[in-house]
Parts: sequence; structure tokens; C-alpha cells
Amino acid sequence: MTRESLDAVLRQAVILGTLAVLLIPAARGSNEWLGWLPLWLVGMPLAAWWSLRGCPLPRVAVALPRRRRVQALRNRRGRASTRLARAA
Repeated sequence: MTRESLDAVLRQAVILGTLAVLLIPAARGSNEWLGWLPLWLVGMPLAAWWSLRGCPLPRVAVALPRRRRVQALRNRRGRASTRLARAA
């Protein structure tokens, strides 16, 4: 099975599982042998699909450390100016 066909199968599994959970009330419950059904109908296919795509992180999570560095530089500049003012 090629990567593209597996991608299509997992995408369809996520869509069908989500529709089942939304439209069929019994799919929202749990089973004695399987456990919580939304986990197996939506969560596991979604995790497999995410893993197949290389586990990409959201862009927001990648952009956050950059903002913190800029803020840290501003704090350093502010502290240096207060040190010079105190020394004078």
C-alpha cells in the first residue's frame, strides 16, 4: 500500500468515525471490551493519520519561543539602563 493510498484511507476513517460519533448516539458510549468508542472511532485514526504525515506541529507552537526571546532582550535592555542610572 502506498503512502498516498494509506493517507486517503486514514482520512476517510477519520471522517466516517467523526460522523458516526456525531450521528449515532450508541457510538458516543463505551464498550466492555473496547472501552470508550470515540477514542477508537476518531482518536486512534486521527493519531495514525497525524503520525503518517510526520507529526507536524502547529505554527503557533513554533512561533511562541521567538516572542519570548524578544521579550527577554527587552528586559535585559531595561535592566542595563536602570543600572547606569543608579551608578550615576
